[in-house]
Amino acid sequence: MKFFVTGATGFIGGRIVRQLRAAGHEVIALVRSLEKAKNLSDIGIGLAKGDITDRESMRDPMRGVDGVFHCAAWYRIGADERWTAHEVNVNGTRNVLELVRDLHIPKAVYTSTLAVNSHTRGMVVDEGYRYFGPHLSVYDETKWRAHYEVAEPMMREGLPLVVVQPGLVYGPGDESLVAKTVRRYLLGELPVAPKETAFCFAHADDVARGHLLAMERGKTGENYFICGPPMSFLEVLRMCERISGRRAPRVHAPPVLLKIASGVMRVVERVVSVPEEYSAEALLVNAGTTYLGSDAKARRELGFTTRPLEQGLRETIAFEMQCLGMPP
Repeated sequence: MKFFVTGATGFIGGRIVRQLRAAGHEVIALVRSLEKAKNLSDIGIGLAKGDITDRESMRDPMRGVDGVFHCAAWYRIGADERWTAHEVNVNGTRNVLELVRDLHIPKAVYTSTLAVNSHTRGMVVDEGYRYFGPHLSVYDETKWRAHYEVAEPMMREGLPLVVVQPGLVYGPGDESLVAKTVRRYLLGELPVAPKETAFCFAHADDVARGHLLAMERGKTGENYFICGPPMSFLEVLRMCERISGRRAPRVHAPPVLLKIASGVMRVVERVVSVPEEYSAEALLVNAGTTYLGSDAKARRELGFTTRPLEQGLRETIAFEMQCLGMPP
């Protein structure tokens, strides 16, 4: 079969295109820079120069494909780029899905996120949960708009779309705030860890496989949580300590302290630039926040599974220590 993939140079999208090629499929990857995507062409992936914010740049390479994976997104915590976030996450998603409709493509899979549910206040929610309040970050807000103002209305109109919602995705090669936090921990530069904060951790390879399962077995018009089991950030750090031998932070910041710090940093950011991990948004997202969901539906209907967290962390920690030049 022939598939078109956006976000193919990203953390999840890169794994999706490689798994598709390994399964014998033809793949066309939308990329903004042909030179930077040369590693994809080297493994037999076709490249199409374009951008999801430019609808016409996608029309010809999407024509005649059997399916579309829309993974491209803007993701930065603490960045004052609201217009760019909306243009990519909302309007870009509309461009891709409208072409799926106009070109009569049989099926598409869209990568949403558990973050559209915002802080679940300790509840492990399912696909029927809906959140309509204020959001903790620009990323959360714009992905919510793409999910509920673009994708869901088009599915109700008959678009053959399946929506998948990963939780916190980890693994070798990650460049997110989480990966930066792990590196600071390994270097002994993480003096404090957030208390009560919890996520659903899943390895990037498993999340990518969840996308392929959604294309193969997912019911159009449905959404699936493809995430791991809930785990507090402190539990993950203790697991990292057992794996690496590096001491985890013994000081744990309560949510109220991080919320106060977030308010202070919001004022500071008006005057000076601050590192991503100390931004007002990053502090607020870590202030006892829980992004929790159950993957029971994906397990039942797709056959989705995730590797044990400790197994995935061992691989990830070994990779990061090697990159940092640290002895294993």
